Amino acid sequence: MVGHVVVGVWLHRLIPLVVFSFVAAALHRSRLVWLLCVIGGALAVVASQAAWAHAVPERLGAFTGSACLVTDPAPKAGATQAVFEVGGQRFEAWARGSPRRRINDHLAGECVTIAAERKALVGVPARRAAIRHVVGGLELQTVGDWSTGTPIARASNRVRRLFAQGAAQLRSPDNELFAGLVIGDDRNEPVALIKQFRASGLSHLTAVSGQNVSFVLAAAAPLLRRFRPAGRWLITLALIAWFAALTRFEPSVLRAGVMAGIAATGYFMGRERPALRLLTLAVGALVLIDPMLVWSVGFWLSVGATAGVALLGASLVAYIPGPRWLAVPAAVTIGAQCGVAPVSLLVFGTLPLVSIPANLLAVPVAGFVMLYGLPAGLIAGALGPVLGGTLSAVVQMPSAIATRWVATVAALGARFEPPPGWGLIGWSCIAAALVARIVAIRLRSIWQG
Repeated sequence: MVGHVVVGVWLHRLIPLVVFSFVAAALHRSRLVWLLCVIGGALAVVASQAAWAHAVPERLGAFTGSACLVTDPAPKAGATQAVFEVGGQRFEAWARGSPRRRINDHLAGECVTIAAERKALVGVPARRAAIRHVVGGLELQTVGDWSTGTPIARASNRVRRLFAQGAAQLRSPDNELFAGLVIGDDRNEPVALIKQFRASGLSHLTAVSGQNVSFVLAAAAPLLRRFRPAGRWLITLALIAWFAALTRFEPSVLRAGVMAGIAATGYFMGRERPALRLLTLAVGALVLIDPMLVWSVGFWLSVGATAGVALLGASLVAYIPGPRWLAVPAAVTIGAQCGVAPVSLLVFGTLPLVSIPANLLAVPVAGFVMLYGLPAGLIAGALGPVLGGTLSAVVQMPSAIATRWVATVAALGARFEPPPGWGLIGWSCIAAALVARIVAIRLRSIWQG
């Protein structure tokens, strides 16, 4: 059914979906299952058409009034990029000069009085913007007084500002990387650092994922165990929602959050489901709610990595030589790389060969940063200049050492990544060696049996 939902959003038309449904009917023995798939696909088509219809600006031209930030302002190409909600629709602004200085220190959810010109986007930029629910451009002329926004916005922004003060205890660019590892805030990461993480196959670490969500829940586990099942379930859902708001509802954290919420609900009801079933339910629900996720590269990288780990991670452990403490993370890494390979190759044209050793060296340490970094960053931010900032620096010392380790692994991985041709040969050798070992082990078991 989830396949029908995704295809329905992707095809965007009922007639191609009907053709696809008749082809799929041959694969479904149950008429009820086939009927549910068709209904799900039809709902997806309707949702997709509605989403694209709302991606057109209702009004253009001059605007004076209140607008609210949808994204945190980010420095780009000598300007500050931000998305504002104006009259119920999103417009993207590239602020320079005085407007840039007036919005730089503010965060998503805060509102301001502006005078601006709303403009249409055309061509490829319009489509890319529409995928993010942005309907046009916004030329800021004057930026007036600010307000703090809704209670949820105030609460999440208070935490982000406190965390930013704690992150400032690390040296640049480690402080920017630290923010990306813990809460996915990569706005200020240098271009060179981004390229290093991408070239070494570690860029997923700066996007909030299921690992971040699981660490937040693990940190809260001692408190959650004090409550009865119903209270524990409600607090778990609230904690997931709070973390999603704190990390700005990025596609990867939406996938992870919905999966965690479904898992928590199944555990509460005594109906636990395997990871792959949780993933399909999460994808189906999210795509129906927001059909534009079908076009999000970050969403599919997150889904692909999770599917690869769920399908291959556990089964590959038995076929990887070496101690279990090494075989398990190696199997998970290979499974994740297999899952992201189609999207990575189609979009970026590469799949780094060094990603396996780089992930084995960086992921455990990055996990420590994610687990320790959020409370440490908040404590360090709250301590502020106490004892001249020395106490804050001590609190953040483990974060500083671990973050520097991850950055060093990324730099070395980018340096030693072979050219694309050699990378393809390397992946082919890894695949051949793994297949040969699987065949050898199975033949041995047959002979011994």
